[in-house]
Amino acid sequence: MSRLTHVKSGPYAPPAPARELTAVSADGARLHVEVHEPVDGAAAPTVVLAHGWTCSTAYWAAQIRDLAADHRVIAYDQRGHGRSPASPACSTDALADDLEAVLAATLAPGEKAVLVGHSMGGMTLMAASGRARLREHAAAVLLCSTGSSRLVAESLVVPMRAGRMRTWLTKRILGARAPLGPVTPLARRILKYATMGPGSAPVMVEACARIVHACPRQVRYAWSHVLDTLDLDHAVRELTVPTAVVVGTADRMTPVIHARALVAALPNCVGATELPGVGHMTPVEAPEQINGRIRELVSTYVRVGLKEDA
Repeated sequence: MSRLTHVKSGPYAPPAPARELTAVSADGARLHVEVHEPVDGAAAPTVVLAHGWTCSTAYWAAQIRDLAADHRVIAYDQRGHGRSPASPACSTDALADDLEAVLAATLAPGEKAVLVGHSMGGMTLMAASGRARLREHAAAVLLCSTGSSRLVAESLVVPMRAGRMRTWLTKRILGARAPLGPVTPLARRILKYATMGPGSAPVMVEACARIVHACPRQVRYAWSHVLDTLDLDHAVRELTVPTAVVVGTADRMTPVIHARALVAALPNCVGATELPGVGHMTPVEAPEQINGRIRELVSTYVRVGLKEDA
């Protein structure tokens, strides 16, 4: 499991959950799940958050702080991340299995929620597009800073012209076995360049650096191979629920070309947002816009207390 070294104060410090539980996936993998909800205990619409590669539930601190005032917010650690133990199974099928396990453990039969995925979390939602539990529980989906294929070939992390050499170098960088080490000024500069927009505030960079550097290198390396060979183009076409897409125009990890391809392929796209100057870490860099988009999807597609046919 990750070393939990996230920031302890400020807007990106993770709030304490109302309760925690463990969801068990199809292969027995155990997943740490947090439930955040309004303090008055009133019935509230549900939002489920799936984080990306090398991150954890702490990544969603800004969303949880805002949304939990009047929403039930469920966040979980992907296998090997945060407080979810590592598993030898690393695949898009495993991601889909894990999401189904979380939905089964936290939602009542027929209960609808807005599902939000950032980066590998978005790929999780795509991988689960044909699964029974996603179709049962997803009222709408928000895909943030993600793609369905050609992640290495389209990455702009290496500042070179597109081609085999850039792809080769990108693959070696993203799939490096070396430990990231402590969060130093140099480490923050590197992370900001690769994953965040040039205008990102130091508090944002610090929060993301601590989360990413806490991911064990074995986990980071194992999942890098899944991302390298990712091909979920077919799954995008099966994501039939209302789906919105958000991307930052300065995203080097999953550039705008991926978001535009998703918008073109989705059967039921209900909005595309390109955030000027924002990098890959959209929920951290642009929390007001991401929270606002989530709230719009909830108000449009979720009816509290009502269950619908899957």
